[in-house]
Amino acid sequence: MAKWTPKHEAPEPLEGPVVATITGGTILWFVLFLVQIPFYSWFDDRDLMWWVWTCLAGGGLGLIGIWYVRRREAAIKLAKTAEAAGPDAAAASGDESSGDESR
Repeated sequence: MAKWTPKHEAPEPLEGPVVATITGGTILWFVLFLVQIPFYSWFDDRDLMWWVWTCLAGGGLGLIGIWYVRRREAAIKLAKTAEAAGPDAAAASGDESSGDESR
């Protein structure tokens, strides 16, 4: 088993325009779905309806993906601003939201 163990650390993941990529892919799935609609009977006659529904499912899952990556980007940005502000700002904001009534 040791023969298959990696000898180096994995590289850091690449970050890019994730929201734009997912949005572009989602638009592409919906366009493919709309292009196939006029040929509905052709797909139905050849038992290839799964092509049409796959494009619709890709567009629907893409909408979920857009929601997910937008929230992820916002959380990353919030974490970076909190980290840049320092531990004093994080502690101060934590005291305000704790609901401590001991004053």
